[in-house]
Amino acid sequence: MPAKIPEYTEDRIHMKLLMFNTHEFWFRTFKNSLNEDNDEDIEKTVENSLVIFIHIEENDIERKERLVKKATDNITWLAKKTGRKRVVLHSFAHLSDSKSESTGAQDIFLALQEKLISRGLDTTMTPFGYLNEFRIQVLGDSLAKVWKSL
Repeated sequence: MPAKIPEYTEDRIHMKLLMFNTHEFWFRTFKNSLNEDNDEDIEKTVENSLVIFIHIEENDIERKERLVKKATDNITWLAKKTGRKRVVLHSFAHLSDSKSESTGAQDIFLALQEKLISRGLDTTMTPFGYLNEFRIQVLGDSLAKVWKSL
């Protein structure tokens, strides 16, 4: 008998992390999707880092403290396993149909950045609310690509 596929329910909607161990991550801002009157042209390259694509879902805002702790623990674990000291946080609202409102999501990003810095990781964020052009060179080993649903 085939395995039963779980039904989709609200309690199965969770913050997503897509984590990459990279040689290089380059990005350039394309357009401010939150405030079109405030476009900034930012370009940056970060070498030898973990790049974390994060999707924050609609019901995650009310679970902020728990999610920040779980995300911090997962990212710190991967940093230790891979020997990385640098982390780039990137808002990537394309890992689910459920999306949080931007203010609450940005609060989670800032809290996560603060926690990672307090754990000794050099942590930066791509500009929040921007569409970006990016290039990423990911290592080939199994821990170079890790996905988590919190």
